[in-house]
Amino acid sequence: MKIIEPHIHMIARTTQDYERMARMHCVACCEPAFWAGYDRTSPQAFYDYFTHLTDFEPKRAAQYLIAHYAWICINPKEAEDVAFSKEVISFIPEFLAKDNVLGVGEIGLNKNTANELKTFELQVDLALRMRQLIWIHSPHLNDKKKGVRMMLDALAARGDVDPGRVCFDHMEEHVIKEVLDAGYWASMTIYPQTKNSPSRVVDTIEIYGKERIMVDASGDWGPSDPATLHDAVFEMRRRGHADRDVQDVFYNNPCRFLGQCPKFKFKPEE
Repeated sequence: MKIIEPHIHMIARTTQDYERMARMHCVACCEPAFWAGYDRTSPQAFYDYFTHLTDFEPKRAAQYLIAHYAWICINPKEAEDVAFSKEVISFIPEFLAKDNVLGVGEIGLNKNTANELKTFELQVDLALRMRQLIWIHSPHLNDKKKGVRMMLDALAARGDVDPGRVCFDHMEEHVIKEVLDAGYWASMTIYPQTKNSPSRVVDTIEIYGKERIMVDASGDWGPSDPATLHDAVFEMRRRGHADRDVQDVFYNNPCRFLGQCPKFKFKPEE
């Protein structure tokens, strides 16, 4: 069974993690732009980071027969300074043209401030003008439900957003229904401290079904493990779910969402 990792920060992982992922049948991974563990000191630092995501990281993944894709943005944790954000946004189009870039992400909110929302809206506008997919970060510990509602309202107010081309990530039980009911895609992140466990992910799939749902393993600077995605595969199979349903969640659904970008080369296996 092939696996696609829809959200993982491989810049924070060792090359050995690529080897482990390949042995667990991961054929592609997608890396959204995110925080570096510290606030970057200049827009040029973002330029260099985006270069890493679009040049070095695909080559590292290819050594293990994994296709590496990226999303480009200024992340929510560094989005409070709107003037600084605008400088970064000014050169994002250059990177959206790269062969491995799927769209704008992971944009969103961190502390649900007015400035973060302004930067979010600027990047949504950029994505829509350039006909890009959007990957959204929902807040972790600082009132996720409020942040998701703020972003849903901002998107609805535009009137020109196709929900089928937008995914809300880091979904949990108390927010996923609202996102799905609005027609958006939802991805659940397995993470030991601030997000989901494999069993909670499978519980949610059993409640809400598998349509427009994906699962990812994060893999960032904190305690995390790319293998937790495969723990969720095992948990779903352990509970007796058919292999075709497991494949839908962990391979076909990422193909369906990401495949809306013509650069994404994998297709669902119906």
